[in-house]
Amino acid sequence: MPNRESLLTPRLMDALYAEAMLLADESRSYFESGRFHEEADPDDLLAVSFSCESLKVTTRLMHCIAWLLNQKALQSGELSEGEAWNHYRSLGQAPVTDRALVNRFPAEARQIVMASEELFERLERLAARMDQEIEAESAVQDMFRRLQSSF
Repeated sequence: MPNRESLLTPRLMDALYAEAMLLADESRSYFESGRFHEEADPDDLLAVSFSCESLKVTTRLMHCIAWLLNQKALQSGELSEGEAWNHYRSLGQAPVTDRALVNRFPAEARQIVMASEELFERLERLAARMDQEIEAESAVQDMFRRLQSSF
């Protein structure tokens, strides 16, 4: 089983961080541009849904960026293992997207929403694997401690 450091190498972390920052910039640009209202059907429910989705995308991306920054701090020694794996520093939960409404959005808006979900889901899987590694290491370390104390 690979260790945590091999799951999230500095190179991978930098690539994920760059992706998250680029997506955050693209989404901010799109959300502020007003293009949605020019391209979408003039429907009040759709406009409200778009506003809600823009907040969900922002929340998702900020969770991603914060988690990646915590991982960078851990790897650089700015955070201890205990501080980094505190549940307050976890990836957290992302708000659920209403697919039926998002499917009515213009293509660029749909792409941004889906890209933010996909990035978050990848980080969720990575965080889960890293958590498994921590649990596995803890069990092995506990076994070694018990063996050493018995001799």
